[in-house]
Amino acid sequence: MHCPFCSNDDTRVVDSRVAEAGATVRRRRECEVCGKRFSTYERAELRLPLVVKKDGARQAFDINKIRSGLIKALEKRPVSADALEQGVNSILRAAQELGEPEVLSSKIGEYVMLQLQQLDGVAYVRFASVYREFKDVDDFLAAVKTAMGNRE
Repeated sequence: MHCPFCSNDDTRVVDSRVAEAGATVRRRRECEVCGKRFSTYERAELRLPLVVKKDGARQAFDINKIRSGLIKALEKRPVSADALEQGVNSILRAAQELGEPEVLSSKIGEYVMLQLQQLDGVAYVRFASVYREFKDVDDFLAAVKTAMGNRE
């Protein structure tokens, strides 16, 4: 592993811990040359399906797009970073468990909606208003009722 500070390729592992509910190993490393420490995260490499967009285009599954969409929906909401990462990992697992080489983007969107519904009702409605492309107030009210039904 190269040091991000001095680019030396001689680093050593100082500490290892399980992170993200066992999905990742966090390693503290120290550079043998400059002495600075940094963290790396190790995750099992699993084949992710290609995402088939509405227009038929195919692209690689990008977990960072999922994370950024959740972050936008959860902006200024009282949801912890740990809860956010658990939601991201749930979506990732769901996509992997399909066992298919391709998945429709609408299916990924449904996984995101489900996680947001569990995390925060306001974030769910925010995301739904864009994702479902609400045409009128009735569509919006239906999403609010869904979010409220989840709380009860």
